[in-house]
Parts: sequence; C-alpha cells; structure tokens
Amino acid sequence: MRKLTWVLTLTATLGIATACGDDDGSEADRLGVGAACTVNTDCSEAAKTCLLQFKGGYCGISGCAADTDCPTGSRCVAHDDNTNYCFLVCTDKTQCNVNRPVDAESNCSASVTFVEGDTSVKACIPPSGA
Repeated sequence: MRKLTWVLTLTATLGIATACGDDDGSEADRLGVGAACTVNTDCSEAAKTCLLQFKGGYCGISGCAADTDCPTGSRCVAHDDNTNYCFLVCTDKTQCNVNRPVDAESNCSASVTFVEGDTSVKACIPPSGA
C-alpha cells in the first residue's frame, strides 16, 4: 500500500508540474518560425515559407511591414539584404536554436534594426548563405 501511495503521489505531482509549466514557448515557436527547412512544406502554414537565402533554411515570413505582421514572439526586422523578415525574439542563443541544427545555428543579436524601432529585445538572426 505504501508503494502504491508513493507512485500515485509522484504521478500526481508530475502531472501538476506539467500542467502548470509554460514550456510551450511563444506562439512563434509553436508555429515553427525560425525552424530549419529545405522546402516550403517543411514549414507550418503560419511560418509560411522556407527562406533558402539563410543557411539551413529558415521557416518564416518575408516582407513584413510591422510587428503585427509577425506571430507573437517574433518581430519585424530590416535585414541587410534590404528585405524585412519576422525573426524570433530572444534573450540568449539557445532560444534561437530549438529547431535548428548546430551547423546552421542562429545568433541572438542586439545589432539588428527593428522596423518599429524596439530596442528592448534581441532577435534570432540566422546565418546568411544557403
């Protein structure tokens, strides 16, 4: 009986911890923004397109004009190739690479130009070049 009580208590505790945790990430993470890809079908409908100009591909949205064009958890960034992209926001590099291989890791950078001028966050910038 004692062993059964311990197992039930442990199971209940783990269930509560899982239910209360917020490990799902941002909307952008759940939608696959920033994931590596090789073709458009690797990306979710919300992440739109496999942007092959970035090493390892990048599931995302190009041509945004404002943050409202991007899923929550990403922002509209003016890239040095003269195109705006919805890039994930971050505080450290690990947040950028949940869905990316080591050889195509994105960097968490403050050296970006946010279309709406936000300087309170950083963005996950994928490496250029396919």
